[in-house]
Amino acid sequence: MDLCLLIQTTATPLLRDFHDHEWGEPVAEAGILFEYLVLHTFQIGFDFPVVLRRREAFREVLASFDADRLARFTEDDIETLLLDPRILRNRRKLEATVQNARAWRRLRQEVGGEEGLLPFFYQFVGGQPVDSRRSAANPVPLSTPASEALSKELKRRGFSMTGPATCYNILQTAGLVNDHWLTCPRHAECRAL
Repeated sequence: MDLCLLIQTTATPLLRDFHDHEWGEPVAEAGILFEYLVLHTFQIGFDFPVVLRRREAFREVLASFDADRLARFTEDDIETLLLDPRILRNRRKLEATVQNARAWRRLRQEVGGEEGLLPFFYQFVGGQPVDSRRSAANPVPLSTPASEALSKELKRRGFSMTGPATCYNILQTAGLVNDHWLTCPRHAECRAL
């Protein structure tokens, strides 16, 4: 996702705020990373602003993106969510969200608890955020070897709908990859973080 390009062409206040205060900042909490995983699962087939506009509704109906609570959702819960017009109603994505919450819990246990989750993801980018040095001449790819490796590992661990492009979007949003254009003021700010 080339959010800097999107900002130049369709900058809504919500998207601008997300770009200016969140996208590309290295996450310090695993729970935020899980939230991005959920949001990017719903992004598949949509432009990110479509999902971003529904973020608060998703937060409300998806247990504040709490993996432990989401992992306990049942088929009845999914049926109820499919009736809620405030969110993107897609059975496969809702089922994948519950499956991913369960896989997240297993991953958390396997990596030694909450404090092991961020290092798990950072290992795919060499332990620190990657500065991609993006520009119009160096556009954002759909995926990278890092996102392909992350996708493969997440799928091996039971995650669903985590293809290489989705994983790359997660890496970007969570600041594991700095894809702000060099001319964007946020590039230097995120790099300094």
